Formats: sequence, C-alpha cells, structure tokens
Amino acid sequence: DLHVRSRRQRQMCIRDSYVTDHCEAIWKVVTEGKEGETYNIGGNNEVRNIDVVKIICKLVAESQGRDVSEIESQITYVKDRPGHDMRYAIDASKIEADLGWSPQETFETGFRKTVQWYLENTAWIDEVRSGEYRNWIEKNYSKRGGE
Repeated sequence: DLHVRSRRQRQMCIRDSYVTDHCEAIWKVVTEGKEGETYNIGGNNEVRNIDVVKIICKLVAESQGRDVSEIESQITYVKDRPGHDMRYAIDASKIEADLGWSPQETFETGFRKTVQWYLENTAWIDEVRSGEYRNWIEKNYSKRGGE
C-alpha cells in the first residue's frame, strides 16, 4: 500500500545506503569518530515513495520476464495517517567531512542489489512471514539482560 500523496520525498536512510556501505560507515564511526559525536549515515538521495515502488516493480518485472505494467497494477493507495511527515531527510555531510566516508554504491546500484537479494532469498522471506524468527530471538536473547 502506498500513501495517497505519493509525491512525498523520503531520503531512503538504510535503503538509500547499501548495506555494505552502511556497515562500513558504522565501522568508520566506531574506529575513527570522536567520542560523543553524532554522525548521520546516508547516501544523500531523496526519492519519492512512488518512484521507489516503481523501481521495485521494474526490477521484479525484469527478473521475472514480465511486463512492468502488470506489476505496477498491483499498487494500491491508502489515505495518509494524521500527522504524516511530508519529508524525511538526512544530512550526511558531517561523516564525509569529518571521517572521509561516502557510499561506494549509488542509489541505483545498491537498490538493485538489495531487490535482487530479496528475489534470491525467498526462503528467508517465508521464515520472516511465518514468525519463525521469533523462536530464534527467544532462543538467543531470552537469557540476556544481566543474568
């Protein structure tokens, strides 16, 4: 479902910085950042929600040999919730200026790799949908917390 005002722009945060880039940025902050400082991590891309959805549709259609209009026909619009933000954006200039970090992937290449990962890992998606991950969390985290 997509909110009615699909013109909203959201800097895609983690989606906008490819996971490897994001991890490298975190490592850069841990190893080189100043204690007590805050660093925003992002790829400095602002993309409208509808454009992100259409990119996903295009990539799925390409991977399945289907017409993109067939995939896009499944987009449904929902009413905005009260107080919905018109724009989310991150200024990641500080991490670049102070620590010399910038993403290696563009929005396009990183997003394509991300969508491809999901398309190739449907078993993982099925486990998330089933709730099976909750058992793993319980097994691995239930005894933590000071015991």
